[in-house]
Amino acid sequence: MRLRDDLNLKEIYALRFGEEEAQRKDAIWKEIASHLQRYVDPASTVLDIACDRGDFIRNIRAREKWATDLRDVSSYLPADVHFVQGDGLELADLLPNGQFDVVFMSNYLEHLPTNNAVIDQLRVARLLLRSGGRLVILQPNIRLVGARYWDFIDHSVALTERSLVEAAELASFRPRTVIARFLPYTTKSRFPQSPLLVRAYLAIPFAWRWLGKQTLYAGDAV
Repeated sequence: MRLRDDLNLKEIYALRFGEEEAQRKDAIWKEIASHLQRYVDPASTVLDIACDRGDFIRNIRAREKWATDLRDVSSYLPADVHFVQGDGLELADLLPNGQFDVVFMSNYLEHLPTNNAVIDQLRVARLLLRSGGRLVILQPNIRLVGARYWDFIDHSVALTERSLVEAAELASFRPRTVIARFLPYTTKSRFPQSPLLVRAYLAIPFAWRWLGKQTLYAGDAV
């Protein structure tokens, strides 16, 4: 991203996630995407912003799939995903506005440099969505994570479920679902690592109270 040129993202992510862990993440995301499908109509056009290797976009069912990232990650994506490389804050100039039914972001907003940049990014998402479209966000929650939030060198902005809702409202979204405790903080945490255990965890909301450190937000464009 233009605002993060001082960080070598390729080196950071290569160090953080090896090939074996990337494959394990994909297996986990098959279950997560299946759970998130309730927020995504299979007949919709979906955009994944800051898609990384495409764990969400490859596993969600949708009529048309788009993905973006600052890095060229096209080699990791299936052929049915339209990939556009670019700065998330500039996507309104790179993608058709008002075309998407769902915009998705996971573990992304905390990498932006300022609170204002978070609001700007959500406003860009609003421009890309059609009227009545949906924004879905998975976001680490500093109130639940505590000091571990800063274990990653590229984290800059601290967000809770409340500040996330407020930022989204400033960008013209109305919250539909806000689950403060949803997923564990990272796949490096005590998250169940087999698909069967992930499926069981997602099916038992009571367990989220103990392990959930990431917030799930779903809001409608107004």
